[in-house]
Amino acid sequence: MFNKDAIMAMSQEQLNARLKEINSQAKTATGEELNDLLAEAEFISEVKAEASNRAKLMAMTQTVEEPKAKEQEAEVSAKAKRGKELKDGNKVTFDSKVAGVRNAVTSADAVMPVHTADDIKPTFNDVSSLIDRVHTLYLPGGETYQRGYITGYGDGAGATAEGADYNATEPTFGYVTVKKEKVTAYTEEPEEMIKLPNADYDSVVEGSVTKSIRRYLTRQILIGNGNTSKLKGIFYNPTDEKEVAVIDATTDLELSAIDDTTLDEIIYSYGGEEEVEDVAVLILNKKDLKAFAKLRDKQGRKVYTVINHGNTGTIDGVPFIINSACGAISDAATVAETYCMAYGPLSNYELAVFSDIDAQRSTHYKFRQGQVAYRADIYVGGAVAAKNGFLRVKTPKAAA
Repeated sequence: MFNKDAIMAMSQEQLNARLKEINSQAKTATGEELNDLLAEAEFISEVKAEASNRAKLMAMTQTVEEPKAKEQEAEVSAKAKRGKELKDGNKVTFDSKVAGVRNAVTSADAVMPVHTADDIKPTFNDVSSLIDRVHTLYLPGGETYQRGYITGYGDGAGATAEGADYNATEPTFGYVTVKKEKVTAYTEEPEEMIKLPNADYDSVVEGSVTKSIRRYLTRQILIGNGNTSKLKGIFYNPTDEKEVAVIDATTDLELSAIDDTTLDEIIYSYGGEEEVEDVAVLILNKKDLKAFAKLRDKQGRKVYTVINHGNTGTIDGVPFIINSACGAISDAATVAETYCMAYGPLSNYELAVFSDIDAQRSTHYKFRQGQVAYRADIYVGGAVAAKNGFLRVKTPKAAA
């Protein structure tokens, strides 16, 4: 039998050999002798476990210390390299380690760390999905686009006397010309924005010029006046007598308020005399959508079932798209004869794209001021491409 001091002095090989001896002796031992052998074996196991744990800790300490040594060696090498570059008159870049510049503020004699997020929280969407739902034609390199449409199929069929001329029923056609317009966006930012930590502010600024073009176009699809903007919007009424209006202004629907009959009035006022259109979309201001949703009957129940999906949704199953270029019937500040809604198939508006969006970044302009410039441009045009392709809703004329 070995005492504890003797066991503590043994090597791993000696401990393993002693365990084998104990195993052999235990086969014939009985009583007190067997208990002593068991106690000795348990103590040897504990000693082996402690030795194993010490070895693991030493290995961990070494793996931590080695990278530190390598980092210190690399830092010394980098300093030497920067020193040589400075002596040669070249530009070098240093890590920002000046106290208080980035990550610390002092409060009540205590230094408190300030953390920065890895991303940038976006704001509310300001681009209507209308631009992605109209009929888009890609015509790279083109100057203009002419669209023909039917204005009527003719209604001259009838009885004819024997030997008399046949009744003429020729269809009539109209044409709309889509002209090219250059749409541009430009912005600048200080070069410090590029060097801000973690979040990529630079890409947000760069992407904003493209978003601003899309926001402009999605509004011009409605309010483009064909003059200052070459796009002819759904609410466009030509003043040039040579230009035929695609939408007859006499078909416009006047509404002074949103009530329990508004949606039916719009649906049944659109289209021909022989059918009710079932693929149309209602374009409206968010304020009017709110008025639809808030309307209650005498029992306090909702008149309309409004289902929202961000920029789109349905009112009693009728699809809608929100666009802030629309006026609002429900807004008391809206003046008389303001176009507020449009209802019809979105394919009835054609957006002709004559080039891709060209977005560029430059650090050369205003180089002395350290400004980074971004610009984007596109050549595009658009117009309603079907006779009375949309029903337009506007506020009534002012009282005389």
